[in-house]
Amino acid sequence: QVQVVESGGELVQGGGSLRLSCAASGRIFGWHAMGWFRQTPGKEREFVAAINRSGGRQDYSASVKGRFTISRETAKDTVFLQMNSLKPEDTASYYCAVDAKIYGDSVLTNMEEYDYWGQGNQVTVSS
Repeated sequence: QVQVVESGGELVQGGGSLRLSCAASGRIFGWHAMGWFRQTPGKEREFVAAINRSGGRQDYSASVKGRFTISRETAKDTVFLQMNSLKPEDTASYYCAVDAKIYGDSVLTNMEEYDYWGQGNQVTVSS
């Protein structure tokens, strides 16, 4: 069994910053491509940011590029999402995702490419 746990979400004022963390543990070996997605009620889950296994490449959605930064601890399944210049439209539940493959080194931006998911962490940005 694999556990994916997010932390760091809270209420913040517009223009502020937050740092989300995610760690995968359990029956998972090696290190894996990981990503962040977000969802608001009544809408589909959307891609936010992703990082490859080695940590050398990242990708971002257009709506967060230049404001958010994804990073990871070397050779570990722990990732961070630094969110700066937050806007009310960033309000959502943020989900961490982990790919099961331990080969290849791609950045994965589609939900269907991930195998394990966290429970979600609420981020609320006030205006």
